[in-house]
Amino acid sequence: MVDQFGYLTSQQKVAVLRDPVDGYDGGDAYTPGATLQVVDTASSTVAFTGTAAAWSAGATDASSGDRAWSFDFSAVTTPGTYEIVDVDRNVRSARFTIGANVYRPVLVQAVRTFFYQRAGHAKAAQFAGAGWADAASHLGPLQDANARRYNAPGDASTERDLHGGWYDAGDYNKYTSWAASYVVDLLHAYSENKAIWSDDFNIPESGNGVPDVLDEVKWGLDWLVRMQNSDGSALSIVGLASASPPSSATAPSLYGDASTSATLAAAAAYAHGAKVFGGLNTPAFDTYAADLTQRAKKAWDWANANPDVLFYNNDSSRGTAGLGAGQQETDDNGRAQLKLVAAVYLYALTGDAAYRSYVDAHYTEAPMFASWWLSPFTAGVTRPLLYYASLPGATADTANAIRSRYPQLWARDDYSGWGAVKAQRDPYRAFVNDYTWGSNGTKALAGGMFADEGLYGLGTHSAAEIADAGAAYLHYLHGVNPLGKVYLSNMGAYGATNSVDQFFHSWFVDGSALWDSVKQSTYGPPPGFLVGGPNPSQYDWDGRCPGISPQCGSARPTPPYGQPAQKAYKDFNTGWPLNSWPITENSNGYQTAYIRLLARYVK
Repeated sequence: MVDQFGYLTSQQKVAVLRDPVDGYDGGDAYTPGATLQVVDTASSTVAFTGTAAAWSAGATDASSGDRAWSFDFSAVTTPGTYEIVDVDRNVRSARFTIGANVYRPVLVQAVRTFFYQRAGHAKAAQFAGAGWADAASHLGPLQDANARRYNAPGDASTERDLHGGWYDAGDYNKYTSWAASYVVDLLHAYSENKAIWSDDFNIPESGNGVPDVLDEVKWGLDWLVRMQNSDGSALSIVGLASASPPSSATAPSLYGDASTSATLAAAAAYAHGAKVFGGLNTPAFDTYAADLTQRAKKAWDWANANPDVLFYNNDSSRGTAGLGAGQQETDDNGRAQLKLVAAVYLYALTGDAAYRSYVDAHYTEAPMFASWWLSPFTAGVTRPLLYYASLPGATADTANAIRSRYPQLWARDDYSGWGAVKAQRDPYRAFVNDYTWGSNGTKALAGGMFADEGLYGLGTHSAAEIADAGAAYLHYLHGVNPLGKVYLSNMGAYGATNSVDQFFHSWFVDGSALWDSVKQSTYGPPPGFLVGGPNPSQYDWDGRCPGISPQCGSARPTPPYGQPAQKAYKDFNTGWPLNSWPITENSNGYQTAYIRLLARYVK
């Protein structure tokens, strides 16, 4: 198992060899031979020869069901295309590249997925490719430009222009809290490595003199602006109809009421957007940033005055059944964290001591202080606190406490950070405590936690150690996993031997002659979408199967059902009753976590 896109020349390079013991492929068997070679495929010359080292003295890893070996070929630094060959067993790895900037083409495709996710924007063939060209979606009668309140679809007085934004995931709904987090993450991806962001990603704004990632961010921010009410509050959700292709959807769009959580999330996005766009020193963006600044302040003031305004979508007990899919509302603790995050970004933007005082008074409520819990699952509040601690003017005691607590916890032997690296807890070298819904997004966040130590100068590990630890999570997503799967869609043209063939999405639906499958349809889905990933505990077919429908078949699909955690995955996009979405549905949240990590390894 190798990173099918490749390795940076100076990077640690470790392949994983596997002998399946448990799970769907447990009948297969493999033991490495005595001689492994790294072969230059252009010249057929041997660049390196070595042997494999057994993981955990030959034990079977419970998370993957595999016995495993590692093969370190970091000594190979000459740019080129290679394979690893087991001479004695006559088997070989996928091809991969070693080079100075092997991930840049992958980053471009990962960012371009947001263009395909745009609501209300035509996907012209010159930008989308002929296979995914489509007219602007959700701009028909009573759709996004004339959306009405969820409980008043017949009342024209409730109409709002809420066009734009991104489809959130495999569904087309648009959620304010989540979209705001995507904006913030993409802005950080830009700010953390500005030099890599060019203006040539082949989106409609390419060539306008603005980095394309910021053009994409602005598309999302502009929609968040439309979601704000005149009093500063922000509407929570717009529910959109599904169809394939998206432009064929005709049902009305309905919006949900404003809420405290949506407003706080929007405040953070407005504020961080104002800071980044204001820093471009361009008159048009100066005006834009000034408007975002006022919106951020108004949102904060409204949320401060209205701390407990809730809106639960898709909840029959509250009269919102069918409005959206996932539940965007949060609990008291979630709102408290959103307010802390908003205060961080408002302070970063304005330098106003009131926001700094709020952070100083409440940062200890974050999990890494309140419960000594630090993990990828708390990244939504942890990463903004690290950012706060880096700001000029941040209160020294608060900043020092954050900068001290983070590496202290991440280095603990019983946590999933450096202790897991030291103990080699995962034979695939990308340990997480639990594989849940969206485990690939969790992996990307975990890699980002190592990268953040380097970004902010934390801890005692060297720059090389930090870079290698973070990159291991990219390698997992790029093929160093039990399936040898690149968890991005349709990446064969960019170096992948085995990338995602199909995933749950309302456009690229099961049975579509055009878009269902890369291998079996005319086009398949576009490149670059990160899918949810292995999910052993939250997947099952409809509980009434097999009797409810012949589509059930006679038994649950295995995999993903009944597998060791890392094998609880299947490339499928079936809707009801086999319910593929807990496994393969994409999410803009997974995508931004991945982009933010990947961008750290691009030049």
